[in-house]
Amino acid sequence: MKTISDVAKLAGVSRASVSRVINNVPTVNEEIRKKVLKAMDELGFIPNVSARNLRTKQTKTIAVIVPLISNTFFSRLVQTMGIEAEKLGYKLLICQSRNIEKDELSFLDLLKTRQVDGVVMASVRNSWKKIKNYLQYGPVLMCNESFLDEEADIPSIKIDHEYGGYIAAQYLIKQGHKRIAFCISGDDSRSGLERKKGFLRAFQEFEIPFDESFVMNNAFDIESGREIFYQLLGLHERPTAVFTGSDEVAVGIISEANKNGVKVPEELAVVGFDDNPIAKIIQPSLTTIYQPIDDIAKTSIECMVQVLKGEKDFSSIKSVNLSIRLIKRESA
Repeated sequence: MKTISDVAKLAGVSRASVSRVINNVPTVNEEIRKKVLKAMDELGFIPNVSARNLRTKQTKTIAVIVPLISNTFFSRLVQTMGIEAEKLGYKLLICQSRNIEKDELSFLDLLKTRQVDGVVMASVRNSWKKIKNYLQYGPVLMCNESFLDEEADIPSIKIDHEYGGYIAAQYLIKQGHKRIAFCISGDDSRSGLERKKGFLRAFQEFEIPFDESFVMNNAFDIESGREIFYQLLGLHERPTAVFTGSDEVAVGIISEANKNGVKVPEELAVVGFDDNPIAKIIQPSLTTIYQPIDDIAKTSIECMVQVLKGEKDFSSIKSVNLSIRLIKRESA
């Protein structure tokens, strides 16, 4: 049986460094962490803490990776997940990646070192090539995310993001808008790119050209929504409507529009995404795409626990698309 000393020797580090990596100490140098994990892989080494867990079968802990816990969507998602996990006899470990690739991988390393039984990814920034290596250590489930890579073989509990983008654009076009801005967190946002695909499909169906200068990046929260409002204001030919990636971004846009005397929806129609409580509070109230956050959370945890309890084989878990719809209010 391989020991910590064997890992330390192969990695070229001290036994103390190996222990810190095993215990997931956050101050460990990233280069050292990579060396130790690589050595553990090559030796097939399972830490003592993991061996204890293996004897008792499971840690009874599920990790969920989210980009920002402060975002209303993700805070509600993990709250519902935690309640559902507790009902089923599991604990939920919340991991905030901040959309940083190496942080995301460090949380997946918890699966490798057997500190969690499974991982639910409500955010993904790394490629399928990197993520698939972790499936040998335990189940990884996508939650409201997916890979663009067609070879990706991993179940996802999500909504049809492409359809969400389509019905938002279709609605605005039918309202008479042709210059419509589109908000996305970034070019690496899988869900955002799917929504954009559906958004552009509506433009094609109505034979309306889309101006790429109307794509607003870095749309995350209320503050970025405020900044986007001024970007829209500064465009040579201003859009008459905007479809945002979240209700929070929409609220930021509306609040600045109200401050600057830009009438919503008469001068700028706004459509959000999520249907969070804030959508009903903002004035004018927000027209938005409803997505069933609680159902997404519950289904994700239920599927994960079924696999962990051996009730279902991981390969038999099918991806699920939950239904969404447009909620018409006052902003568009």
